[in-house]
Amino acid sequence: MTMNNSNLFDLRGRTAVVTGASSGIGVQMAKALARQGSNLVILARRKEKLEAVARQIEELGVKCIPVVCDITDIEAIKNAVGITQKKFKTVDILVNNAGVGASAPAEETSDEMWYNTVNIDLNATFMVAREFGKLMIEHGYGRIINIASMYGMVGNMVHPSTAYHAAKGGVVNMTRGLAAEWAKNGITVNSICPGYFMSELTGDILNTDEFSNYIKASVPVGRYGNEGELDSTVVYLASESSSYITGTIIPVDGGYTCI
Repeated sequence: MTMNNSNLFDLRGRTAVVTGASSGIGVQMAKALARQGSNLVILARRKEKLEAVARQIEELGVKCIPVVCDITDIEAIKNAVGITQKKFKTVDILVNNAGVGASAPAEETSDEMWYNTVNIDLNATFMVAREFGKLMIEHGYGRIINIASMYGMVGNMVHPSTAYHAAKGGVVNMTRGLAAEWAKNGITVNSICPGYFMSELTGDILNTDEFSNYIKASVPVGRYGNEGELDSTVVYLASESSSYITGTIIPVDGGYTCI
């Protein structure tokens, strides 16, 4: 296949599913795909927020279906797949973004915290990929983008969160496993590892003088990530331009993992 260089990131006619799309970077990435012409199916647990985001996305000139879905519930995932298939026949792009953050010293991490973090951030991410992946296999095409974390690549000494490190590290290597397995089906699987971006999960931690000083000392760029600074990476991995890239782990972290 020869690439058309005039439309490197054109997603018109594609359908993208984005989980955790009721707030934060999930909304940003869904809108980024919509701006390139992709129709959207957005998943999250909060109905009113999800519907408000869907209205904003449709103002960009594409179709957007909000689906209330708890990704730890396999029946809810299968329902979302069914709705997507009924409305759009298939799915071309999956952005596996939904997750939680858990912070506690290892010796104070409860069994419940550990299991909950791994269940949402790793187990549910796999189940969503598996169920939507079945549609992609039938279709012979797919772009799966797992949102891990730079904490899935390294440890840290300022914000104890071993359960989160473990779960996101699992997502990183799960990405490689799925990429190797599904390449023959025309599906690419890649992972984005964001650094410190402001969101509902991170706001209480990042909005402190102590952490701001840590960022200046430990992130080469010297600041948090800004809204929109993940957009180009997710659009690239969702597009035909990335057709020869699979199993890659892309940190978008201001250089945190390079030192």
